[in-house]
Amino acid sequence: MSPAERPSSPTSGSRAPGGEGGKPLVSIVVPAFNEAPGLERNLTTVCRYMETLEDAWRWELVIVNDGSTDDTGRLADEFARARGNVHVLHHLTNFGLGQALRSGFSHCRGDYVVTLDMDLSYAPEHIGALLARIRASGAKVVVASPYMKGGRISNVPWFRLLLSTWANRFLSMATNHSVSTVTGMVRAYDGPFLRSLSLKSMYMEINPEVIYKALLLNARIDEIPGHLDWELQRAPGTARRSSTRVKRQTLQVLLAGFLFRPVMFFIFPGTLILVFSLYTNTWMFIHFFTQYGRLSAIRGFEDRATAAVGAAFQLYPYTFIIGLMSLILAIQLLSLGIVALQNREYFKEMFYLGTRIQRFAREHWKESTDD
Repeated sequence: MSPAERPSSPTSGSRAPGGEGGKPLVSIVVPAFNEAPGLERNLTTVCRYMETLEDAWRWELVIVNDGSTDDTGRLADEFARARGNVHVLHHLTNFGLGQALRSGFSHCRGDYVVTLDMDLSYAPEHIGALLARIRASGAKVVVASPYMKGGRISNVPWFRLLLSTWANRFLSMATNHSVSTVTGMVRAYDGPFLRSLSLKSMYMEINPEVIYKALLLNARIDEIPGHLDWELQRAPGTARRSSTRVKRQTLQVLLAGFLFRPVMFFIFPGTLILVFSLYTNTWMFIHFFTQYGRLSAIRGFEDRATAAVGAAFQLYPYTFIIGLMSLILAIQLLSLGIVALQNREYFKEMFYLGTRIQRFAREHWKESTDD
């Protein structure tokens, strides 16, 4: 365990999947940062909803207090004190969403893992729908998507909505439209699959990272229609905060898109620009040879060629400028694309190796604890 985090209560050993009458265990992971005004009410709402699913599921709730500066940690501890299946993890400082989720993943024990926003901008009923889909389809990841057919978005500021919509359209295109909501956090995961992933992200880019790595492993990813509503469970007298830092998220979205599809963003446009450059530069040479033929009175190849270049450039300057600049740009894009493809292949190999090592280590640890 990292020295920057501590559990409020000890976590018992892992349970066998499908224990207690064959009911799978579901871990609900909820990150929290300065959520004191609505924390108790929202956690109560989640627990009451999960109680309605107890005929089919066992469940635990893992709250990650990510270095809150208000009473979030104390209120979470008080809430968990009277409930044996609610656990609280505390970060001593605010690390970010990615680290909060990774801490929750490392401490949860579920056959399935569901991640949920503490502010309940997605109603708890999404949990049941996510679990029903992942159990029926055998998918490794199921995403609640407000951007797919049947999904809805309510009470989100226009600029935040615009940013989120186009970010997800961009990333959806980068994933060949296999997922319509790449940045969304409300998801259900196959527990063993999730714990086999080696995740590195500290901030909001953890959500695209999981999708990308699941795609690398050819894991099935499903979506269900989701309803994102920022006013659904907002505590009275408080303003709904956007945790998104616009500049950071924009950069992360662009980088994630390039990571998903380097061919689309480097090699394909580089090839198109190269074709355009060859066409333009062909005309540049035609103009050069035309002027070279007209300057037969000049003796010497170098003098005549220099004069021909000058005359052609004076008559057709944009042909020279555009042709040479497009050629340079095409070479740069193609070079970046080749490097990105090589890096992606190296990354795949390292990721496969790391995943197998992590899986082997977990199995070895489980065998040693069973003995």
